Amino acid sequence: MTRIHISEVGPRDGLQSIGRVAPLEAKKAWIAAEAAAGVPEIEVGSFVPPSLLPQMADTAELVAFARQIEGLAVAVLVPNLKGAERAIAAGAQKMSLPFSMSETHSLKNVRKDHAAMIAEIGAIADLVAARPEAARPHFEVGLATAFGCTIEGPVDEDKVVRLAAAAIEAGAAEVGLSDTTGYANPTQVKRLVRRVKAEIGADRLNTLHLHNTRGLGLANALAGLEEGITTLDASLGGLGGCPFAPGASGNIVTEDLVFMLEAMGYETGIDLEKLMQVRAIIAGALPGEPLYGFVPDAGLPLGFAQVAA
Repeated sequence: MTRIHISEVGPRDGLQSIGRVAPLEAKKAWIAAEAAAGVPEIEVGSFVPPSLLPQMADTAELVAFARQIEGLAVAVLVPNLKGAERAIAAGAQKMSLPFSMSETHSLKNVRKDHAAMIAEIGAIADLVAARPEAARPHFEVGLATAFGCTIEGPVDEDKVVRLAAAAIEAGAAEVGLSDTTGYANPTQVKRLVRRVKAEIGADRLNTLHLHNTRGLGLANALAGLEEGITTLDASLGGLGGCPFAPGASGNIVTEDLVFMLEAMGYETGIDLEKLMQVRAIIAGALPGEPLYGFVPDAGLPLGFAQVAA
């Protein structure tokens, strides 16, 4: 039986796209409830300047809170070296740096071109390496807009492969492929996963970050699984998008993803009934905010038997 690792990104990718700021206590309740449902990893926030994203101003407090939850891997997004320094000081166990394959998007998102981003990856890798081995966070580079960009349009796959190799050479532990704009299709996912793995090694690409903007999120996830992907990002209720990629709404819904995997016989370790109950926390904290998901609306089918959580 294959185990698929689910990384919940809603408290970061979901909430950063919402104008309102969710209360700190509601975020804590969300994180605790998902962990209790068996979600193994949660991206609790990002270390960006509060002036840019006030929704993420309490990330250090959330890291400290989440670190107290036994068995939970605590992940954060960092946009640069300064963010990585703050993440390490807070005690984050995993850091993900967004590296846009579209240089135009990179300049809008983190205000750096590709050469500057490679240098930043190297600086963060050196920072991690300087820590005692037991205290080093896992450093992943997310290859954003890998499947297309709302600003530039198509992104050359040769460039994605080349920059993936450059990120590993600069010191990243692994890379992930991100469909930031919801442009990907299953054939494209399979082809690009295969090409990047061939270039950097199968063990250096394990993660897909997918959006359901055009309804292909789960199909793309399945395509990734068929190419050996073992970690999938998702957001409870389908919250999320990129503030610097217009129209790039909708992460894949965690509840729908877990249902698909469990129905297919994959193991996630997540109790689906408990997971769906977490939606009430978000609905209470952000009344009127749309929440998506077919399974929560339709319910579990009669006779559905989940792999033991």
